[in-house]
Amino acid sequence: MQGQAPELKIAAVNTSRRIALASLLLGASLLSACGSDAAPSSTFVLLDGSSQTTADLKGKVTLVNFWATSCTTCVAEMPQIVATHDKFKARGYETIAVAMQYDPPSYVVNFAETRKLPFKVAIDNTGAVAKAWGDVKLTPTTYIVNKQGEIVKRYVGAPDFAELHKLIEKLLAA
Repeated sequence: MQGQAPELKIAAVNTSRRIALASLLLGASLLSACGSDAAPSSTFVLLDGSSQTTADLKGKVTLVNFWATSCTTCVAEMPQIVATHDKFKARGYETIAVAMQYDPPSYVVNFAETRKLPFKVAIDNTGAVAKAWGDVKLTPTTYIVNKQGEIVKRYVGAPDFAELHKLIEKLLAA
């Protein structure tokens, strides 16, 4: 920064401080989301018209995936979520795919039927579920909930599925 005008030096320092502060804040929010916080009390309205609550998930390891049919990463990761579900379902593992409020229900139904999704699919038509789970706005966002109903991991973007499988194995064994 030698030879720069004083106001440029101040702007560069302020920008560096802002980036550092943003990094600290982002890191803190990611860490807090990955602790053992209780999964929020929510009701999932499933495609068949039935509902399931967070309390119904206790005793199972559960993957809760917020997604949208318009999200290319969501669509691309769905076969791996299906494979994960199929691999662990017989051992007390549950999957709930929560379609975002802005996703047209007919698109969600069509997607679930044409891809023969073997797990529960919910439509968050009011946005209340996404709000309860940390005001989810980015898709895909995936949570792993242990048998005690605590969130143990959050992924924003597609998970590393090898790492995810190791975590599920560990949680199922506990």
